[in-house]
Amino acid sequence: MIAVLTGMGLSAAAGLNAYIPFLVVALVAKFTDYITLPQPYAWIESWWAIGIGSVLLLTEVVLDKIPAVDTVNDAVQTFIRPGMGGLIFAATSAAEEVDKSVWMQQNPWVGVVLGIVVSGLVHTGKVAARPPINVSTAGMGAPVVSTVEDGASVGLSLAALFAPLLTLIALVLLAWFLIAGWLRVRRWRRARQRAARTAS
Repeated sequence: MIAVLTGMGLSAAAGLNAYIPFLVVALVAKFTDYITLPQPYAWIESWWAIGIGSVLLLTEVVLDKIPAVDTVNDAVQTFIRPGMGGLIFAATSAAEEVDKSVWMQQNPWVGVVLGIVVSGLVHTGKVAARPPINVSTAGMGAPVVSTVEDGASVGLSLAALFAPLLTLIALVLLAWFLIAGWLRVRRWRRARQRAARTAS
């Protein structure tokens, strides 16, 4: 159960920013004994993986704060964020120090699928919310929302590793925000459609 909560928290964090949970796991595994990644995932804590992840994180942090460019970046990340969610879920579920769940270790594909689904759902909510925010704030909201998302990704990643039970609360809150955001986007689109019909 702990491994599932950890994996779900990290996957949700990857849906907001693919590289933050990756680097958190890599650095914790590299410099502490809290996580010992099994051999198939040991490359995650290698210096080259940390270096590439850091460059990609810096690129993501910059691009995601520029209006219009953030939408293009989100389109590219459609394949990266869910994939990273699946990878991180599987890696942490397989780490013996995180959980002793024999079933999860014997069925690693479950972690991959759950990670892809959770990360994909969060990513979808992020993608749907960003264009209306950019339009309604004339682009001024992009850096603010992006910074909040990055902070949430860091918080979720740390909570998932060090306080997995808190992850459950964080996931419920995140789901509430995503649903509320989706409903707001839907209302915004309907209002724009009505305005367009009225104008024509």
